[in-house]
Amino acid sequence: MTFLRTLSALLILTLMAACAPAPTENGVKPGLGPGTPGEIAALAAEIRGLGPEVDPEEAQRAARIAYGHTFTLAKQYQITDGPLIHNTKVNMGTKPRGLCWHWAHDMEKRLKQERFQTLDLHRAIANSQNWRLEHSTAIISARGDDFTDGIVLDPWRKGGVLTWMPVRDDTRYGWEDRRLVLERKRGLLPPEAYDAAIE
Repeated sequence: MTFLRTLSALLILTLMAACAPAPTENGVKPGLGPGTPGEIAALAAEIRGLGPEVDPEEAQRAARIAYGHTFTLAKQYQITDGPLIHNTKVNMGTKPRGLCWHWAHDMEKRLKQERFQTLDLHRAIANSQNWRLEHSTAIISARGDDFTDGIVLDPWRKGGVLTWMPVRDDTRYGWEDRRLVLERKRGLLPPEAYDAAIE
């Protein structure tokens, strides 16, 4: 009986700690920011490296926006915890947004406003067979290239810190084209939910 009481007490303390407000800096957890000049330059170089036709100015702008918008969204979503705890808070209704698909949608939407001429934007989903582990991201590629030739732009993975890498190097996730995943699921969704999902 003592073991069960101890276990129950530890569980309650863990839950209380997870729900306690984390220390914040400018309304978000410490360490979040719009990206350093070095981080932005590294991403811009990677985007330029997608192909000789990529405009260097567009690559620089895309990198700056990807980092800056990640920070803007972290503030809007009120990111004070890691991604799994934040997801729980969103699902409980205590935080406004911040699920992975929110990040992916909002990042893609912001980058599309730039009307890039030498870059394309894509959305991808991993682990689509398991809704509890499903993950979404935005991807940037050279104009006309497949998403698999692009770069993952994933602010969710590290809770408001932009994670980026070539899609083919992302061994943590097996990305699939979002439209194909949604088409496969179409028969499982009511029409209105499917229509909302593909927007």
